[in-house]
Amino acid sequence: MSILRPSPIAPTVDFDRDGVQHGFLRLPYSRDDSAWGSVMIPICVIRNGKGPAALLTGGNHGDEYEGPLALYDLARTLDPRHVSGTVIIVPAMNYPAFRAGTRTSPIDKGNLNRSFPGRPDGTVTEKIADYFQRELLPRSDIALDFHSGGKTLDFVPFCAAHIRPDKALEAKGFAAVEAFSAPWSMKMLEIDAVGMFDTAAEDMGKLFITTELGGGGTSRAETVRIARRGVLNVLRHAGIVSGAVEKRPTQWLDMPSGDCFCFAEDDGMIETMIDLGEPVEKGQVLARIHSIGRTGVAPQEITAKMSGMLAARHFPGLAKAGDCAAVVAVLVG
Repeated sequence: MSILRPSPIAPTVDFDRDGVQHGFLRLPYSRDDSAWGSVMIPICVIRNGKGPAALLTGGNHGDEYEGPLALYDLARTLDPRHVSGTVIIVPAMNYPAFRAGTRTSPIDKGNLNRSFPGRPDGTVTEKIADYFQRELLPRSDIALDFHSGGKTLDFVPFCAAHIRPDKALEAKGFAAVEAFSAPWSMKMLEIDAVGMFDTAAEDMGKLFITTELGGGGTSRAETVRIARRGVLNVLRHAGIVSGAVEKRPTQWLDMPSGDCFCFAEDDGMIETMIDLGEPVEKGQVLARIHSIGRTGVAPQEITAKMSGMLAARHFPGLAKAGDCAAVVAVLVG
C-alpha cells in the first residue's frame, strides 16, 4: 500500500493561534517567468478559543464574484471578540482561475469543483483540491462554499443543501440554509456530483451548504447584499459569531429529478421565452435556438419536462449543443 505524499502547500498562518491572521496558502509552481515561483492563495484565520470551526470559500470557479466580495469584506471586518471558535476564510479557492476571470484554471484547465479528492503530486488544481481535502475540511464543522452562475448561467439567488442519506445531517443542512435567508432556498440536485467539493465535504460527514447567487460573470448590489448578510447569518446560526440571525422571508424550491434540466441540441442564438422566477408549465417553450448559419430555418424549441418555476437560464446570447439552456425547480410549500 503506497503512502500518500504530504501536500506541497505551505500555509503562512497558524490555524491554532488566537486572533486575526491574514496570509497565504503558498503552492510552489515553477514556470517560464518564475523558476522558483509560487501560487499565493489568500487566506484569513480568525480564532477566539475553542469552539466550532467554519470553512468559508469563494472563487471555486473563478468567474463568480458574490462569494469573493462577501468574504474579502468579512476577513477585513469580522471582530475576533465576537467569535467563539474558528473562522477560516478563503475568498478565492482556485486563485489562478480567479485572477484570470475564468471558470477553470488558466494553468492546467482544471475545474477545481470536479477535481476532488485531488492529488499532492498532480496538477496545480489537483494540489489545491488535495490541500482542502486533507487539511482544511477536517478542521471544519461547517463549510459554506459560495457559487454564482459564472459567465454562462444566471440563477434566481438561492442558498442550497443536498438531500443526504444521513437525515439528521440533512436536517441540519436545511436549517443552515434557512438561516442564510436568501430569497430562495433549494433542495439541490447535481447533474454529476463526482469530484465536487460538496461531495468531499459530505463524504466526511461535514455540514455543507452552498449558493447560486445570480451569474453572468458579474455581480449585482442585491446579490452581494444577500451574500454578506447570509454568511454572517450562518456563522451566528452555528454559534460561532455572536448576535441574532437576521431572518428574511425565503421560498423553498426542490429539484426532484433530472427532468429539471433542459439542454440545447444545436448551436445558435438563444432566445429565452420566460424570465427567471416566472411559473413554468410542462411542455411550455422555455427557450428557442435560432440558426445563425442561414436564414429561413425554424428555431429549435426547448420545452419544459415538468411544471414549476424557472430557476436558471443560459446567459450568453449564443449557445452550443449540450449547453444547459434552462433549469426548472418546484416550489415547496
